[in-house]
Amino acid sequence: MSSNPATQRIVELLKGANLFRDFAPDDLAVFAESFRERQFEKGEMVFARGDAGTYLYVVAEGQVRIAVATSEGRELSFEIIGPGALFGEIAVLDDLPRSAEATALVRTTVYGLERNVFHRLRHRSPGISDVVISFLCARLRNVSDRLEDVALYPLDVRLARFLLLAIGDRQAPAGRRVSLELRYSQSELALLLGASRPKINAALASLESAGAVGRTADRLFCDRAKLTLIGRADGEHGGA
Repeated sequence: MSSNPATQRIVELLKGANLFRDFAPDDLAVFAESFRERQFEKGEMVFARGDAGTYLYVVAEGQVRIAVATSEGRELSFEIIGPGALFGEIAVLDDLPRSAEATALVRTTVYGLERNVFHRLRHRSPGISDVVISFLCARLRNVSDRLEDVALYPLDVRLARFLLLAIGDRQAPAGRRVSLELRYSQSELALLLGASRPKINAALASLESAGAVGRTADRLFCDRAKLTLIGRADGEHGGA
């Protein structure tokens, strides 16, 4: 294992990234030594749709929005990712142009691995191919679930499920709700969930009136049990 602090930091980030987390420490160190740091200011584009997929990235600090936009300016966000998240890997794996755009939402530091370096490392370690297949299958399942949510379920159900994912396995003291920092504006939530900003506000109000969330200026306080009940999508909850 390398004693270089930067390399060790990248190894720790890669341990949390689906594509790399199952590799042995020595293999992770080899990958980590090939990553290069880049920084982006708020609003700066990391890459655009159609660009050559020359790098895959892992976020060290900040937030990156992954989205697609039409020539008319309409936009759909796939996700907003933070430290430890991997992005840009699809174009690196299939050698085709970028299928989406990535934009820094705040000042952001990423580490990038160049495509040819990744392929050289992959050829040196044939087991990587099995990991890549599992990784891509997980990505496909995630996309399928997201499409199902947008196509079939009311917005309050989609929002409840989103919040359950956001709070993860965090626990609150007995009798209290889980505190969740609001990392996204209502506009960004609207892009993520395929809705308009007014409808997101209405859905939040619906969850609040049901006792599933409480709101302050910068936090939500989430009742896991009530969000789970609403997220079951049993058809009893209100509209889109």
